[in-house]
Amino acid sequence: MRLHGDAIRPRALLLAGLCGLAPASAQAVCEVRNVVGLSFLNYTSTSTLPLDAMGSITFRCTIIQLTPVTIDLSQGSSNSYTTRLMNGPSSSKLAYNLYLDPSRLVVWGNNTAGTSRYGPVLPLLGLDITVPIHGRVPAQQSVAAGAYSDTLVVTVNF
Repeated sequence: MRLHGDAIRPRALLLAGLCGLAPASAQAVCEVRNVVGLSFLNYTSTSTLPLDAMGSITFRCTIIQLTPVTIDLSQGSSNSYTTRLMNGPSSSKLAYNLYLDPSRLVVWGNNTAGTSRYGPVLPLLGLDITVPIHGRVPAQQSVAAGAYSDTLVVTVNF
């Protein structure tokens, strides 16, 4: 959306998290190594095309995994997987969502409410595994110009 020459720069930010620790005396066997958040750049509300972006999550397991690994993403500030919302200026909200597939049909969540999770996979010992995140902001949303963002939690289940 452009208002008086200003452009919205929406960003879906991801917060890396770690879940599922081994006993207190042991180290975690799987961990999030890196998260590349999505930056949707400039959104124009008059565009008839959605705005797409990509990010990624990189994780590593340091002990042989006999239990498959899955990765969940939280709902973010919207408390909904149907439409996630980025917060902007003057309480404006910009709808977006995150997907497991490049066609952006499978919503990435926690396997509830019509969503799917990444996995299950049995990762190779000690190798970084990078999983792409596909994001989309639907076209023709009328919102105020400014910066938009959201924060989600990444949960690695093992």
